[in-house]
Amino acid sequence: MDVKQEAMRMHEEWQGKIEVCSRVEVKDSKALSLAYTPGVAEPCLAIQKDPEKSFSLTRRWNMVAVITDGSAILGLGNIGPEAGMPVMEGKCVLFKEFAGVDAFPLCIKTQDVDELVRTIYLLSGSFGGINLEDISAPRCFEVERRLKELCDIPVFHDDQHGTAIIVGAAVLNALKVVHKDISKIRCVINGAGSAGIAIAKHLMRLGLKDLILCDKFGIICEDMENLNPAHQEMSQVTNREHLHGELKDALKGADLFIGVSGPGVLKPDMIKAMAENPIVFPMANPVPEIMPDEALKAGAAVVGTGRSDFPNQINNVLAFPGIFRGALDVRARDINDEMKLAASKALANLVPAEELSSEYILPKAFDPRVGKAVAKAVAEAARKSGVARI
Repeated sequence: MDVKQEAMRMHEEWQGKIEVCSRVEVKDSKALSLAYTPGVAEPCLAIQKDPEKSFSLTRRWNMVAVITDGSAILGLGNIGPEAGMPVMEGKCVLFKEFAGVDAFPLCIKTQDVDELVRTIYLLSGSFGGINLEDISAPRCFEVERRLKELCDIPVFHDDQHGTAIIVGAAVLNALKVVHKDISKIRCVINGAGSAGIAIAKHLMRLGLKDLILCDKFGIICEDMENLNPAHQEMSQVTNREHLHGELKDALKGADLFIGVSGPGVLKPDMIKAMAENPIVFPMANPVPEIMPDEALKAGAAVVGTGRSDFPNQINNVLAFPGIFRGALDVRARDINDEMKLAASKALANLVPAEELSSEYILPKAFDPRVGKAVAKAVAEAARKSGVARI
């Protein structure tokens, strides 16, 4: 039985991957009067006077909404909110298993930005954080931006920032392996959707200066016509040499390739044209831009993918559980750039210098240190940057 068949069988057997469990035993009338009426009126009145008490008198402090509109589910596309539920449930499982966070899937039946933002905002008072998931670009940028303006709890689009944080950690350590400085390399990112743009911004905050973005039409340059607002913004800070052409043109002499695009687009000859000891991260899933063995054969010094069957898996599960754990622990109002940078550096630092190698640049997903290290770094950054409540 292959993994697809087994997954289908197990989902039919599980009939859902999460459930609600009571933290309170109600076995007599006193317990009932304390957990529910009449006793429950007292915390209600306390929260009425001070809404902040909703964090200490309810489970809100540990609750995250995992929200999609079904418009970009995995690599399956716009398959609708109900069809996205298995993914959202799975995400909730990972929140609980890796960081002890109580997460709830909400699959909203609208792809209208105004309706989506309004609905999520109206629900936000029940949660300590909001994880946006599988919302198509460029709508996802506006949804996240507007919610961050409206809500006083963290709003985090994992497809953008979770990916960027893991890539950031991988880049920091891969550069140590090849003895290069992030401020002196050229990076080419193929795929200028939500993940590609978030990775670009994050790497630039980490010190990258020379960056070229490519999409299916080729190198993005500020003199191109019909750029969407997100591409227009990025064109102002990338490709400062105003190169034109295709991916193969962008890669000539480049030190780092990051792929968040599609299968098979990176050819061996393109890697051979890169700088000495190139770093190659083909992360399209399940079939990457080039298979790792082909990339190594073509001369790549370090290779990382989104797959678990090759070394250096670049997987968001290394980031989002610990990020929310840290944000929730200090009741953060936001997950800001300082917190994201801290998460990347904490992940990179979990690989000791004496163990760092071309096949070990990131900690493993099941390394018990990961969630705690990321949470601690994120919480400290939240306090230092002034977004922590406690």
